Amino acid sequence: MNWRRRVKGFARRFGVDIVRFHPETSASAQVLAVLRHLGIDLVLDVGANTGQYGHSLRQAGYRGRIVSFEPLSSAHAALQRNTAGDVRWTIHPRCAIGDRDSEITINIAGNGVSSSVLPMLERHADAAPESRYVGSEIVPMARLDSAVATYLPDARGVYLKIDTQGFEAPVLAGAAEMLLRCRAVQLELSLVPLYEGQQLWQHFLGEFAAKGFELWALLPGFVDVDSGRTLQTDAIFVRP
Repeated sequence: MNWRRRVKGFARRFGVDIVRFHPETSASAQVLAVLRHLGIDLVLDVGANTGQYGHSLRQAGYRGRIVSFEPLSSAHAALQRNTAGDVRWTIHPRCAIGDRDSEITINIAGNGVSSSVLPMLERHADAAPESRYVGSEIVPMARLDSAVATYLPDARGVYLKIDTQGFEAPVLAGAAEMLLRCRAVQLELSLVPLYEGQQLWQHFLGEFAAKGFELWALLPGFVDVDSGRTLQTDAIFVRP
């Protein structure tokens, strides 16, 4: 045990923490445990960026199908390159997911991952200056109900992950039928307003309870490093 403490102490000097790959200490291990427990064989990755979430699933040990959705042209191109060798990972044609089939403008964040349809508030930009918007792009938009039809027929257990930076409510509004097929939903919840007009965590707790889902897990998220306050966290909602 002493050598383990020494190794951990040495790593922390460089800002690195070494933890066991276990649901109590690793978010990826916890998600994998949920997927296995529910018999998930299809993960719908909405807001995939360049594939970070899907790669974390693969590294954790998930071998089922993944379908990723990404609207921004540069991120979508990178996503296709990054997944080219994975035959069970499908990249949907470039589009945003929302509450209607049309077009929409997305603000492009400097860090890529904070890009959003909604205007960014100063609280977000102050906590992560690299996330400030640097441009915008007009992209096609589709409802999830219409976009996923070809992926669902052979799926036994569907898991929906949504990471759309404040645009979660419109995504869910366009997924009313598809949610009936979902065993679980992983959703990014904001504890404080970070984007103009977004819904906060209380809204989604009520909405998922009304749809028959239970709050199953809370995962680490976006933290203001100066204050230590959690600004966003991922929640997993499961249909019993």
